[in-house]
Amino acid sequence: MSFSASKLTGSKPEQYAQLLAQARALLDGESDRVANAANLSALIFHSLADVNWAGFYFHDGRELVVGPFQGLPACVRIALDKGVCGAAARLRQTQRIEDVEAFPGHIACDAASRSELVVPLLKGEQLIGVLDLDSPIVGRFDEQDQAGIEAIARLFEASLGGAGPT
Repeated sequence: MSFSASKLTGSKPEQYAQLLAQARALLDGESDRVANAANLSALIFHSLADVNWAGFYFHDGRELVVGPFQGLPACVRIALDKGVCGAAARLRQTQRIEDVEAFPGHIACDAASRSELVVPLLKGEQLIGVLDLDSPIVGRFDEQDQAGIEAIARLFEASLGGAGPT
């Protein structure tokens, strides 16, 4: 499969519809979580403006462990009671943080990051991990970004089939 990053056009919902279609094509017929996470993190990172980190953390049963990502080197392990990623995993709720410096316990892996969007990944009731996006711009992520990234996260979860995490 050949793939090239294409410029997203139209309104933000239209752009996320385009991104979701591209993600669907990338994941078509593939169930390996590492391969799919690698391709999705690259797609998101290269498609969305003002994103300085996009990637996955996988739950190993105790904590979150960095998975495929695009951006500067990341924190390797995150406890479920630490940071925005830990909160998303622990609460199993998307965390959209306008200014990470105002978030109690924020973990600064990249000092340039100022806002964050983290979507928990679940297979049934089982925590798989989180999809994490960072931006150097305060308030970068809005409700439309959240809905778009949540849709991509649901696509990732569905790509895993019935086998659960590998």
